[in-house]
Amino acid sequence: MGRYRMTTTIKEQLQIAESRLTLYYKAEKAILSGQSYEMEGLKLTRANLKDVQSMISALESKISALKAQLRGRARFRVVRPGW
Repeated sequence: MGRYRMTTTIKEQLQIAESRLTLYYKAEKAILSGQSYEMEGLKLTRANLKDVQSMISALESKISALKAQLRGRARFRVVRPGW
């Protein structure tokens, strides 16, 4: 039962991250076309493209990690003593 509950949580996190990523892609498109954009009920007329692109990159990484967890291959690194 514990494993099922964890998988459901990962799936929910993945769905949220993918929804947010879609919003950030729309925001990036609006910024690049010089228009204002609306996200989560907040209308912004000036935005920092660098910040939006940084969040896109972070969300893409998070989505990849969550998908790896769902496949049962979480990313980890082995560090040997003395290296």
